[in-house]
Amino acid sequence: MMRAAVLEEIGSLRLKQVPVPEPGPGEVLVRIEANTICGTDLRIISGAKTAGVRPGVILGHEFAGRVAAVGRGVDGVPVGAQVTCSIVVSCQRCRACLSGREQLCENLVLFGYELDGGLAEYLLVPRIAMDHGNLVVLEKEIPATTLALAEPVSCCLNGAGQVAVAPGESVVVLGTGPIGLLHIALAKLAGATTILAAGREGRLTAATDFGATCAVALTGEALTDEVRERTNGRGADVVIVAVGDLALANQALELAAIGGRVNYFAGFPKGKTASIDPNLIHYREIAVTGGSNARRADVRRAVELLSSGALDVGRLVTHRFPLAEVDAAVTAVARRDGLKVAVMPEAE
Repeated sequence: MMRAAVLEEIGSLRLKQVPVPEPGPGEVLVRIEANTICGTDLRIISGAKTAGVRPGVILGHEFAGRVAAVGRGVDGVPVGAQVTCSIVVSCQRCRACLSGREQLCENLVLFGYELDGGLAEYLLVPRIAMDHGNLVVLEKEIPATTLALAEPVSCCLNGAGQVAVAPGESVVVLGTGPIGLLHIALAKLAGATTILAAGREGRLTAATDFGATCAVALTGEALTDEVRERTNGRGADVVIVAVGDLALANQALELAAIGGRVNYFAGFPKGKTASIDPNLIHYREIAVTGGSNARRADVRRAVELLSSGALDVGRLVTHRFPLAEVDAAVTAVARRDGLKVAVMPEAE
């Protein structure tokens, strides 16, 4: 038996004893070493997010571990190897998959939503995920808490790919939570020379630590004036909305330069709408995109960046809890304690 954080019903996440999965043909059993928690987990627990979520699922979609056992027919995956996994299991035959958007698969299944996730001592990678190449085996080991960040980093890479920051460009990141901080780090890696972050007062130091050239707690017209001043009146080449605040939907367009690119990366409240001025898009020829989930290629790229040290974001994890204290870990995320919270079964 093993311990696992099971979503019994809306509002009820319970640490339970469940059977350890046994890998069948083509399957791999992973011993979890770290699972970081994100805001989406909170939304699943509260019932704010239900699409694709199976009652009774083991939560956790940002995980890292080691191969504990392999099923018959699995080659090239040594026991003991450090691994993570693309959480997107796609059908590979629908229109979205065939157009290169497997992360938007019409038959999408996700670890930590439908498939059991990483808030447990062990996780089973089913045959379909193995056949599709979802498992990523590291060549150079890194701290488990850093590897667990491959999932959010991969999602940010997908969003960043929509706006393609070029060297010398200016970037505004709206939101300084963990996702905003990762977008700041990626903009710096891409060569942006001006990176303005706007968010809560308590996260501004972290924003500059991750690469922002300026971090402010401004909103509304004051923020617009600040961006104009720091871009010589042009506006930003790229604006990334990394927090689901409806008021930012139109302001992001106001902050963009002529020919600028805006990415609505954050999810907004379900069923809510925002008013925008379409002439901002029309007369400035602004390109507007979204960003949801990540491809397997994004996950592999994330692992490469993390393991090489090119993307140095391991310090994003500021709090660690043993699995026995998963409730306390979830509470810490809800209270916005620190930056990123990790649950580590082996810490007990």
